[in-house]
Amino acid sequence: MEFLERAIELATQNVLSGGGPFGAIIVQNGIIIATGSNKVTINNDPTAHAEVVAIREACLTLKTWNLDEAELYTSCEPCPMCLGAVYWSGIRKVYYAATREDAATAGFSDALIYNEINLSPEVRSIPFVQVQVEKAQQPFQTWKIKEDKLEY
Repeated sequence: MEFLERAIELATQNVLSGGGPFGAIIVQNGIIIATGSNKVTINNDPTAHAEVVAIREACLTLKTWNLDEAELYTSCEPCPMCLGAVYWSGIRKVYYAATREDAATAGFSDALIYNEINLSPEVRSIPFVQVQVEKAQQPFQTWKIKEDKLEY
């Protein structure tokens, strides 16, 4: 798979440039729309994973938030954050090389996050506390009645 091999090359080059060992490519109709490599330490941005970087670039290039005609090729199985970004962007298919278990052997374990997702917010290792605020529903009520909203 040419695109998957290119994602692996991006990941390897990124390591040599001071970044993390992850690369991603977004393809639409057989054409590379965007590429991304892990920029977490380079940009001091914990959300700058290869897949997220590529999704952001693809959306800017295509001027849309909907990538339902695109496919993602990534050097490693996406982490929970990137998995969420894949679903939110509507990417139709994901191809990956290494597994999350492979990543864990290199020090990139997502096990804690996968375990925490199913816990009630108040018992997670980072406490999540819902605070009762009178106007908590106001943004949703405003959204529901807005006639010219752009649904996504």
